[in-house]
Amino acid sequence: MVLATHPLSPSKTPTAITTISEFPHNPKTLILHQCKTTKDLNQIHAHLIKTRLLHHPAVAENLLESAAILLPDAMDYALSIFRQIDRPDSSAYNVMIRGLIHKKLNHNAILLFKNMCENSVQLDEFTFPSVLKACSRLGALREGEQIHAQIMKYFGFNSDGFVQNTLIHMYASCGELEIARNVFDEMPRRDVMTWNSILAGYAKNGRWDEVVRLFREMQELGVEFDEVTLISVSTACGRVADLELGEWIDEYVDANGLKGNLALITSLIDMYGKCGQVDTARRLFDQMDRRDVVAWSALISGYSQVNRCREALDLFKKMQEANVEPNEVTMVSVLYSCAALGALETGKWVRFYIKKKKMKLTVILGTALIDFYAKCGSIEGSIEVFDKMPSRNVFSWTALIQGLASNGQGKKALEYFKLMQEKNIDPNDVTFIGILSACSHAGLVDEGRKLFISMSNDYGIEPRIEHYGCMVDILGRAGLIQEAYEFIKNMPIQPNAVVWRTLLASCKAHKNVRIGEESLKNVIRLEPAHSGDCILLSNLYASVGRHDDALRVRNQMKEKGTNKTAPGCSLIELDGEIYEFFAEDNRHPHSKEVYNATEDMMRKIKSAGYVPNVTDARLDAEEEDKEASVSHHSEKLAIAFGLIRTSPGTTIRVSKNLRVCTDCHNATKLISKVFKREIVLRDRNRFHHFKQGSCSCNDYW
Repeated sequence: MVLATHPLSPSKTPTAITTISEFPHNPKTLILHQCKTTKDLNQIHAHLIKTRLLHHPAVAENLLESAAILLPDAMDYALSIFRQIDRPDSSAYNVMIRGLIHKKLNHNAILLFKNMCENSVQLDEFTFPSVLKACSRLGALREGEQIHAQIMKYFGFNSDGFVQNTLIHMYASCGELEIARNVFDEMPRRDVMTWNSILAGYAKNGRWDEVVRLFREMQELGVEFDEVTLISVSTACGRVADLELGEWIDEYVDANGLKGNLALITSLIDMYGKCGQVDTARRLFDQMDRRDVVAWSALISGYSQVNRCREALDLFKKMQEANVEPNEVTMVSVLYSCAALGALETGKWVRFYIKKKKMKLTVILGTALIDFYAKCGSIEGSIEVFDKMPSRNVFSWTALIQGLASNGQGKKALEYFKLMQEKNIDPNDVTFIGILSACSHAGLVDEGRKLFISMSNDYGIEPRIEHYGCMVDILGRAGLIQEAYEFIKNMPIQPNAVVWRTLLASCKAHKNVRIGEESLKNVIRLEPAHSGDCILLSNLYASVGRHDDALRVRNQMKEKGTNKTAPGCSLIELDGEIYEFFAEDNRHPHSKEVYNATEDMMRKIKSAGYVPNVTDARLDAEEEDKEASVSHHSEKLAIAFGLIRTSPGTTIRVSKNLRVCTDCHNATKLISKVFKREIVLRDRNRFHHFKQGSCSCNDYW
């Protein structure tokens, strides 16, 4: 037979209508497989009403399943059918609850279950897993506990294993791991799905150590595991840096022919990346027949985490060439790499992409953008993103406060800190590092003292070594050297080399030789000699006219072979490409162009009053080569390259891996004035915004 068709008016274009030659006695196959559209459903529904087959429970159930689950936009239609059924049985309710969950209408699913109970409809082993799934998604613990009580009423301790597994999942999703574990421990029989449920619960709550421990228990008990198990465990291995077990899983996967499981190989890539074995992760990635966004994101994240950020961005470009759309995880890793490299233009493109694709500005993505802009010296961008975020957490506020502090806007950081308190968002220990740092850079000594006390008194946060270091910096920058020294002596925890080094820098700035010498002794006692520390003392001696002592320290450094732990390296991004410069490096592909530009730049600032500070030259440089040595520091080469490769008035942004030296700092101030450029220089400690001959750090860094 042909189900009813409608005559077409001449003005309408004909559309295809499903033709069914014969309506079967048992219409299950027809309803579930041939019913492709709502129009098909209408025809079948009409025939079932006409033939009164709709009153047959199995037929009604098939019709509901087609409308509620199989067809994309027929949920309202399914509900209308369901309401017309006289006294629907448990199967009809079960289908509707499944359909509502399938359409992410989890609250409605729980309400329908409540209606089912009120109408005294018999519950069965298919009802409970579905409604528990809705509770899991909503974090509805109270309702989940009530359903658990119903399960005990119906089945006692002998409920179906699938029901018990769903209970474990529900409690874990609601953060009640102890109860989930009790359900697991009380089960008389546990299959692989049961173990996977508890493993997934621990993983969801970040209890990665417990995932690894449970898997080892599975092995000891001889419990079979599957690919789902291995995905949870290999992910956990990455989080707890258990490379040995991760490698065992890799070998097992290879030996058992499981390389075709995309999710499993992706979890291994993630594991190797988080264990710092990014080359092994890359080898697995390259062997994959197909790669989804999760696999690309896992490898990009791996490169970012080991600070191989240029490779992370190169891989991101390859991902785009492969026409794989990035997701939030990809974007966060790419923004981290852009921040580390100071790649502002690439990061701006990422933000444009986020807007273009209408990606939701989540807390995680928004915070990554705030951090990226701040670390590229564009704090205005951070504030703009922060203001546009629909919701923020303590990490978002902290990222902005830290960004303002490191960019020399201490007073504004304090304003946001006060606003944060007004919004009833409690700061964490990292927030206090940011706000104390802001007080330090803004010279707000009294505010810093009050905040340090408030930290433990008002928020119950025990100060860490970093907080004590911030207080030493606050006092030292303000010239309160003796007070800073006494503060260190009275610390309840052992001061580390960083704390003493902070005091040494203050002594150099305020010409306090006695405490400066004491500070260096303590630094050397705690750590091997570092060239930067010795140079600080040498410069301190020179600043008070003790040139013989300054020379003695320099000679001792030569004799002991005290060198920089890493060569000076500066990065500059131009037209989306990152250029890298090393001090006195003549192997750069643009070296001739760069050195000519540097000489021209140095000649012009000398005319404006620049005098080279040769004490910042290489220790092994001959006397006649010292001026050339300081002229060819990596940041000067990068700035010179920026001057000739960008149009007049363009801001030049440079990132350096070490603390900027006095000579480069003085030179850059004059460069900003002579060439009428704003120069943003990020060194190991902070940002320096040079403009019209002055720096945002007020010559103290």
